[in-house]
Amino acid sequence: MKKDDIRKSIAAFYDKVAREDQEVLVSIDELNLSLGYSKEDLKNIPLEAQMGLGCGNPHLKGKPREAEIVADLGSGRGMDVFLASQAIGKEGWVIGIDANPLMIEKAREISRKNNFTNTEFRLGEIEHLPVADNQLDLVLSNCAINLSTNKAQVYREIYRILKPGGRISISDIMLKKELPEEIKSDPNIYGT
Repeated sequence: MKKDDIRKSIAAFYDKVAREDQEVLVSIDELNLSLGYSKEDLKNIPLEAQMGLGCGNPHLKGKPREAEIVADLGSGRGMDVFLASQAIGKEGWVIGIDANPLMIEKAREISRKNNFTNTEFRLGEIEHLPVADNQLDLVLSNCAINLSTNKAQVYREIYRILKPGGRISISDIMLKKELPEEIKSDPNIYGT
């Protein structure tokens, strides 16, 4: 499957997610608890920001700290951004970055509605991050890097935007062995 076809498939999937509420077979809380979020975490995150599309909790290892500048790659509706905003306090700043304009619009709306004053959401691809060099203390990512067709470029960008001594905390999926061709060529597999 061509890289452009993969990108289009992922964009179409996340456009649909942004427009509709996802129907999940288990409750969102139950799903998020299974990914490592605590009940306390979930109380501090607006429900409409929780989509059930992550694959772990990057905050467990990343541990955003007071007054840090943090970015979340593939921020969606802002779940991990809003959780980080609680940890960094009024002196810190969290930037959510997503390639989907509808997700950015939804996240900004949720942020305004819930008075998150230390967050912002930027439209951008994780291969070309809309952040200046040496700006961030911490980069978080929750199941977004696996969607990139150029992972080496993503990591170059992460290292570019981190301050010296900055940290990375990634929760993602990876393959242990190559997938069969019939799965790799299915456009519906990307983004799901």
